[in-house]
Amino acid sequence: MTTQEVADKLVSLCREGKYDQAYGLYAQDAVSVEMPGVPNEVTEGLDNILKGFEQWANNIQEAHGGTVGDAIVMGNHFVVPMTSDVTFKQGGRVNMEELSMYQVENGKIKKAQFFYDPSAMF
Repeated sequence: MTTQEVADKLVSLCREGKYDQAYGLYAQDAVSVEMPGVPNEVTEGLDNILKGFEQWANNIQEAHGGTVGDAIVMGNHFVVPMTSDVTFKQGGRVNMEELSMYQVENGKIKKAQFFYDPSAMF
């Protein structure tokens, strides 16, 4: 798949709430990078990324809403603006805005990096 095709598929899956299926777009040796100081700041390998997603998802008590914007593609990178409004089992309700940046190699997401205000989460 081209970078545009990966971006379009990721946006489509996320808009449908199929986040677990979106990880099928990742390479086995993908890297996920959160903001500095956040737990699991750098996660290497798809299996570990999936474990982190499962922990995050299992910590959500209630999802109130969110948005997935249109992807902006440049070369082998794309950026997607996203918002989420969730209540965590511990920590309360959080409204978050983030830019999710992806690097594509050989038709798969090789690196995902997320930019947001970490103080909104704690």
